[in-house]
Amino acid sequence: MDINKVGVIGAGTMGSGIAQVAATAGCQVKLFDVNQAQLDKAQAALEKIMNRLIEKGRIDAAEKTRIQSNISYVSTVKELADSDLTIEAIIENLDIKKKVFQELESHVSDDCIIASNTSSLSIASIAASLDKPERCIGIHFFNPAPLMKLVEVIPAVQTAQNVTDTCVATIENWKKVVAVAKDTPGFIVNRVARPYYSESLRIYEEGMASFATIDYALKGLGFKMGPFELMDYIGHDVNYVVTETVFAAFYFDPRYKPSLTQKRLMELVG
Repeated sequence: MDINKVGVIGAGTMGSGIAQVAATAGCQVKLFDVNQAQLDKAQAALEKIMNRLIEKGRIDAAEKTRIQSNISYVSTVKELADSDLTIEAIIENLDIKKKVFQELESHVSDDCIIASNTSSLSIASIAASLDKPERCIGIHFFNPAPLMKLVEVIPAVQTAQNVTDTCVATIENWKKVVAVAKDTPGFIVNRVARPYYSESLRIYEEGMASFATIDYALKGLGFKMGPFELMDYIGHDVNYVVTETVFAAFYFDPRYKPSLTQKRLMELVG
């Protein structure tokens, strides 16, 4: 199955980035959000990104026009009806994702692949909300999606093999590096990343070093971003929920215990 029409649900940083990746690869993309202001913000952000790429000599004006013309901004789910693939990139809340997927399934064709960009939630649980769970899969991009090469593809126990094969081929055609992961809490990267955040938070809480000093030290070691810079970029609301999810899923293994500091930072965001 060829993927030519892509629907992206959620016009935040991640959803907009995924839309840019698919549009750059030549797909016709519909970026959906119920919030028109968020759609306008996403469109304006893409304009700035394209102009910056022109300034750096990475694309020309014709390429900018081609990419932007490949993206439509829509405010109703039914406008995604002709999609070959839909990718959800909304809040990390299982009940909300299930509700969105159930509505989406009532509009799309039986052949449409329905994917979640969840960082840690069970793909099997999401798939169970669908009439055709075999079409559901996880496709986990990393922020910023246009720059980060790695994408985790996570089939659930219900996922049909041809769906997995199609998604792997599609993401590779989008010039990404695919890692096929088991449907386990945090998959590969977010499970490994928990200690990067949690130990850094504990160093801060124990008064050993400031946020800035910890970031400085780890960037000096070779990390592209320090843990606190990265948490700010991802969003404490997202990062804390992922940590809570992994902690609970591993039966409260203390290795994954959430930090009170990050909980307070999340509450400030909320």
